[in-house]
Amino acid sequence: MPLAPTVRGRTGAWADAAFSLDARSLAVFRMAIGGILVCDSLLRCRDFGIMFAPDGLFPLPVLRAWQNDASVWSACFLDAAPWWQACVLAAEGAAGAWLALGWHTRLATFVAWAATVSVLRRTAPAANAGDVMLVTLLFWSLFVPLGAAWSIDAARRRAGSGRGTVWAAPIVLQIAAIYLGAGIAKSNASWLSGDAVAAALSMHDHGTAGGEWLASLPWLPTVMTWGVVAVELTGPVLLVAAPSATVRLGLVAAFWALHLGIAIFMTVGLFAPIGLAAWTAILPTAFWDALSGKPGTAAEPRTANAAAGTAPPAIIVPPAVRLVAWAFVAVAAVIWLHESGPLRDRLPPRPFVVIGNLACIPQRWTMFGDVPQQRQWVLGRAELADGRVVDLLRRGRPIEQSFPEGGFASLPHHRWHKLFWELPKPYTRMLAPAVTSALVRDWNARHGAGEQVVSLEILFARAPLDGGPVARHEIVVGSWPERGPGGDGNLDRLLESLDATKR
Repeated sequence: MPLAPTVRGRTGAWADAAFSLDARSLAVFRMAIGGILVCDSLLRCRDFGIMFAPDGLFPLPVLRAWQNDASVWSACFLDAAPWWQACVLAAEGAAGAWLALGWHTRLATFVAWAATVSVLRRTAPAANAGDVMLVTLLFWSLFVPLGAAWSIDAARRRAGSGRGTVWAAPIVLQIAAIYLGAGIAKSNASWLSGDAVAAALSMHDHGTAGGEWLASLPWLPTVMTWGVVAVELTGPVLLVAAPSATVRLGLVAAFWALHLGIAIFMTVGLFAPIGLAAWTAILPTAFWDALSGKPGTAAEPRTANAAAGTAPPAIIVPPAVRLVAWAFVAVAAVIWLHESGPLRDRLPPRPFVVIGNLACIPQRWTMFGDVPQQRQWVLGRAELADGRVVDLLRRGRPIEQSFPEGGFASLPHHRWHKLFWELPKPYTRMLAPAVTSALVRDWNARHGAGEQVVSLEILFARAPLDGGPVARHEIVVGSWPERGPGGDGNLDRLLESLDATKR
């Protein structure tokens, strides 16, 4: 039986409000993403010689074997030569600047997406959820006219103030999927007990010095733990189901506060800045109208503005573009259900995996789903030719017998943190020989004869969060020289502790 006209009208009004974003909000989102891409490409230059080199941390044959899927593509895989890797990395930064300016915006978005996917997959063992969130949002931006306001494209069209709304359902749904998946993953004992934030803010997890201080407070971390779960579970639902200006302003404020806290108290790379940029896109029309003195206030829902005749004009997205976008949304939804939703821990159907890999829209948003009450750390114990024993992972400072001062936060930056967080896990251990060899090669190239590395062990250990400095488990994740057929070397010492790597 066909829907009554009033029902169709209400459904259409809800869909318009839920899946439309203000062109000015998308303009700021576009500029923020462009700036992030420029900064990311420049910051990656710090480790270019060891992360992108043919004989670096991730030699292409080893990396491809670790990824183990022909549908995982990257322009960086076309040639291992450093000059080509540099070209792809430079393309990321150039495309970011191009995107921020909004000149031929859709083409700029495509180049930025392709280059960023390529760089991400070239350094995948050192990538985190922020990198994945960035490329995912870039993909969905291909279907949205990001250059409708405050861009060179808009200026050439003489679009005036750029006041208008844009159909942006893929971006809205992607933002909702990220936080709903994270909230579902946190619906477990470690979070419901109220202890998870304090443990995660430890410098032996993902915390900074400020995070360590915050974790020591008597009651605030417990309240924050429950608050994070509540916000991540309810925020995505409200984003789609109640798209009034008041609700969206509240959501933007809540998630900005969440990401600012993450930026200050944790070391998780791009997740904080790209999260701030993503929620900027949600700022409602009433926000910009209030700033500019236009009709409407920040508290009015869009539907009320529309009824009063003050709603900005819609910017048309061609039906064919919407159709293709919805097809990819359907694929992403199936992947999300298997990776982050009720079907998690079951593999998605292979065709969906292939399409998801080709578009680089994975939907595994289970970050910090389980936060055990423990310290964990990694050391690069290197013996030098002059007899000294140093920590190769911490720029050669003296080795520490217990857990290192500063924990993971004392590693050079978050990409090293991510790599050595993942390396002890069984599915990543195959990278260990290449990682240890590259570390030794890089150190020896920068030091004289007396400081050459004679041997190296990558040690991974864990201890109770409230316990002393004695490790409960310790394993050698990798060593150099590698263990030989006669048993020499130290690789895989204490194999009985391998269960410590399962997390």
